[in-house]
Amino acid sequence: MCGRYGLSLPSRVRELPLDSALLAEFEDVAPRWNITPSQSVLAVVSDRDGIRTARLRWGLIPSWAKDASIGQRMANARSETVRSKPSFRKPFASRRALVFADLYYEWQVLESQQGKQPWCIRLADNAPFAFAALWDVYSPPAPDDAIATFTLLTTAANPLVSAIHDRMPVLLAPAQYHSWLNLDTPLDDVETIVHTPPALDMHAYRVSTYVNSPAHDDAQCAEPIDPSEAVLPE
Repeated sequence: MCGRYGLSLPSRVRELPLDSALLAEFEDVAPRWNITPSQSVLAVVSDRDGIRTARLRWGLIPSWAKDASIGQRMANARSETVRSKPSFRKPFASRRALVFADLYYEWQVLESQQGKQPWCIRLADNAPFAFAALWDVYSPPAPDDAIATFTLLTTAANPLVSAIHDRMPVLLAPAQYHSWLNLDTPLDDVETIVHTPPALDMHAYRVSTYVNSPAHDDAQCAEPIDPSEAVLPE
């Protein structure tokens, strides 16, 4: 699963292989170290109107929902069932998105201590990456405005993350961005993308419980408890 993430250097998103004009807005995005569900972020979205940037709130509210509170339970969606679940089936086919980050957090259950141990997970060189996301637009009763929301897809953890948690978000390889955003990509191929995440060069290190509070959103959230754990793998 993924319940917190950060984008500490938004300007580096422009290093990713997408149209430079599309990513220009990320130059003005403020650094974030502890993004939580219910907060809004800038993302790259696709639908039948094309590919563009949009601000989305984390926690998907299906377009047909009777109550917006359902979004509180929709921060993540299991990639194995998104093609069949009513909440995700239509967005999977027609509203896909890239949500950018350069770190995310996971909490490990340890028998030797009370509470959970938070870990920060990053790519080599702390490079930016893109989560696979679905989005939708909910129109509440007037006079409220429509709300664009998203959910992050999750999959079985890779060998690195599995020591911490059995699930992880789907991180897309740059070569997969176009196929993920292109709504003409056959859905069988899209399923293959999210069921077999790429082998990315990742590292993880323990951080303090400072990150547990949604009120904390600064570099201290991602500081290692033991600096030697944050050394990039050779």
